[in-house]
Amino acid sequence: MTDMLIKVEQIVTRFGKNTVHDGVSMEVARGEVVAVIGGSGTGKSVLLKEIIGLLRPESGRIHLFGVDMLTADEADLEQVRQRFGMLFQDGALFSSLNVEQNVATPLLEHTHLPKAVCLQLARLKLAMVGLPPSAANQMPSELSGGMRKRAALARALALDPELLCLDEPTSGLDPISARAFDHLIRTLADNLGLTILLITHDLNTLLSIIDRAVVLSGSKVLGSGTVAEIRQINDPWLHEYFSSCTTLETAHGN
Repeated sequence: MTDMLIKVEQIVTRFGKNTVHDGVSMEVARGEVVAVIGGSGTGKSVLLKEIIGLLRPESGRIHLFGVDMLTADEADLEQVRQRFGMLFQDGALFSSLNVEQNVATPLLEHTHLPKAVCLQLARLKLAMVGLPPSAANQMPSELSGGMRKRAALARALALDPELLCLDEPTSGLDPISARAFDHLIRTLADNLGLTILLITHDLNTLLSIIDRAVVLSGSKVLGSGTVAEIRQINDPWLHEYFSSCTTLETAHGN
């Protein structure tokens, strides 16, 4: 039986009179790298925040690691939170802490390890995401955009999560940094056995590292499948989206 880490059933989300989700359902199996795509305002980031418990839908069911996120008590939710890492779009690093302290924060908050050990583990996580030792003592404001993303990713990996959630991971990065970050994500997924759920607009990300995409449109799931399968869906937004994709593939000689 397939081990489903995420199971979303018939989610309805409304903000005032605006219906964002109207019966949205999706699943993510252990070991998958799944992207959620869709036009602006289709509720991609909202769905991600609902899955990890930061927002609550009006109705429906969300199971994460088999735990019902809408009915679980605080103790169960706390256990679930330690099993996933979250990378927010802007990195959300603490500006008053240096990089090493940022990455060590989850370890200091959720383990009983001595501070010195937490800081040592933080340096290991920084090395894991390709940052040099010198980055540990730098402040977030001293880092480039790509380095901040990597530092935030290191923090998301601090507790050795089974699931990694990424909101627009390559947003704001130059093309070279974005492709390097894509490669890092796929390498971590393959080497650590991570399950990854990401929100993206980046066609290169979609073409290069994901196993499956879920398309949101008109408050519902329009389709789910490989990129090749998604491209066969007859939808105006998808046609426009993938028209750029064809240009990219031609430019790269694919």
